[in-house]
Amino acid sequence: MRSKIMIGLAVLIFAALNYGIYEKEQIIGKGEILLLELAPVDPRSLMQGDYMNLRYALERAEPVKAQMEEQKKRGYMVIKPDADNVAQFVRFHGGEELQAGERLLRFHKEYSRVTIVPDSFLFQEGHAKFYENAKYGVFKFDEKDKRLLVGLAGDDRKIIVVEEPEL
Repeated sequence: MRSKIMIGLAVLIFAALNYGIYEKEQIIGKGEILLLELAPVDPRSLMQGDYMNLRYALERAEPVKAQMEEQKKRGYMVIKPDADNVAQFVRFHGGEELQAGERLLRFHKEYSRVTIVPDSFLFQEGHAKFYENAKYGVFKFDEKDKRLLVGLAGDDRKIIVVEEPEL
């Protein structure tokens, strides 16, 4: 009986993991692309290897700073793409219905600043030179405003693709 319970739990865990993978693959495949402008970043961590610590320009935008004090520790900000598909801060979300083109972006407050997560981008060792001039985080959103950071983009707003030399 005990082994049947363990097998049942293992099946449930694998099903949950596979559903999570499926959900993320759907966002990657069918999601709407939206760019978040990056602020200056740090390209390396000795403990984690090559990665980029991300800070978004939205976190430092004057309208965000002006409204930040009255916000809870965690919540959502409403963003909307401009003509170049770069996210612009609209307001903090208070439960109202979203207008056409608006998206929700989760934030949390640390000390006296707003932080948007994810705040790091991991990449293969030795690829720092390709990402050091990144200007945008490339996010994909699904219809329920779930989002994934799928890459970084340069000044031209095109995702940075690292091509490996053939061996």
